[in-house]
Amino acid sequence: MVAAEVPNLASAAEYFFKIGAEGKRFRPTVLLLMATALDVHIPELSPPGIGDTLPTDLRTRQQRIAEITEMIHVASLLHDDVLDDADTRRGVGSLNAVMGNKLAVLAGDFLLSRACLTLASLKNTEVVTLIATVIENLVTGETMQLTTASNKRFSMEYYMQKTYNKTASLISNSCKSVALLAGHTAEIAMLAFEYGKNLGLAFQLIDDVLDFTGTSASLGKGSLSDIRHGIITAPILFAMEEYPQLRAVVDKGFDNPANVDIALEYLGKSRGIERTKELAMKHANLAAAAIDSLPQSDDEDVIKSRQALIDLTQRVITRNK
Repeated sequence: MVAAEVPNLASAAEYFFKIGAEGKRFRPTVLLLMATALDVHIPELSPPGIGDTLPTDLRTRQQRIAEITEMIHVASLLHDDVLDDADTRRGVGSLNAVMGNKLAVLAGDFLLSRACLTLASLKNTEVVTLIATVIENLVTGETMQLTTASNKRFSMEYYMQKTYNKTASLISNSCKSVALLAGHTAEIAMLAFEYGKNLGLAFQLIDDVLDFTGTSASLGKGSLSDIRHGIITAPILFAMEEYPQLRAVVDKGFDNPANVDIALEYLGKSRGIERTKELAMKHANLAAAAIDSLPQSDDEDVIKSRQALIDLTQRVITRNK
């Protein structure tokens, strides 16, 4: 799907789909599991006739959502790396570092347009609306992150809204799309949405912790890239609730490395990391509860997929990278 006729564009668009740079493929995994988890049992050997193109056709259509989601996700990474002036991504040079900002922006635009074409081919206006909303949310979230108004930057509510827009909207609306394509009720589509939303929020909260701790439990072992970019995340917001004097440090900005050290000192004394993990756990549990609320099924594959989705909620919390 990401093949392009112009060689430069082709190699740029394919850059993060190549073996070794393809990432975890976390979102497509969730979506294909969700497709099976919502499955109404289809008998293995239905007699040939009208019905026999439908099951595989539905699965293919749901797989398209997984592909669209990954294309949108990678497009957002390409654009984010340009905005953040990043030089690495997924253990390799970022596309903007390797091929320049212009091509990285164009490659992101190209992936978005390919995603839109694939989306249109599904001919489901409700799903088109959901995915279009995702792209709008991604832009909104990235713009919210640029804000300098301290009443916004220091607000937990604003931070969670930004996190939903930037991270959770894509996975929640894609999960809902998978349900809608299968013709499920609004209630089931909502449970799929709630799973994706809470999983996405938990995922990002843990990312915010790992930015400070990295692979070890000690502070300052992470990349600290958020705080160095002046991006205030949950651990610091929670620390500021305990130590209001931290606010003055954050206000000064982090161009001076000494300020980063002072902020880390406050963070270490506070329950910021702990409270962020607790909040992530709360959202992970809400995601698992959404799966537990699905109608009972005795189909083995459905049960396995539901268990895998529940296991993922824990894996998101306990990961250290």
